[in-house]
Amino acid sequence: MNPFTPDEQQRIIEAIRQAEKATSGEIRVHVEAHCANPDPVQRAIEVFAQLGMHQTKDQNGVLFYLAYTDRKFAVLGDTGIDAKVPADFWESTKDLLRSYFANGAYAEGLSRGIERAGQQLKQYFPYASDDTNELADDISFD
Repeated sequence: MNPFTPDEQQRIIEAIRQAEKATSGEIRVHVEAHCANPDPVQRAIEVFAQLGMHQTKDQNGVLFYLAYTDRKFAVLGDTGIDAKVPADFWESTKDLLRSYFANGAYAEGLSRGIERAGQQLKQYFPYASDDTNELADDISFD
């Protein structure tokens, strides 16, 4: 199931592509109606593994997880990026998303969150000329 219009979906994918242009980091978005785990962070950890995000060379993948019907979400960074961002980065990113999601603006919130994560990834994992896109830029749905 897809809660986004084609335009919204394209905007999210474009945000991922723009963010990844300046970094070797990888960003994924996973969307499902219901969270299969009472804790959305635990579910995000499961999805992170299912999508193979732990396999990036520099362990710098970031997952935006959204269970839209249950109104749950999580932002999860791999160990490489988690070790470098400021201590409050993930929480402040979740606050940003929450401010958009509270008004039903899921696509806009995800786009802004992706942009913010991209800025951090760019700072700590700048784009290298030999960089390859290790993970798909599309949105995965369950």
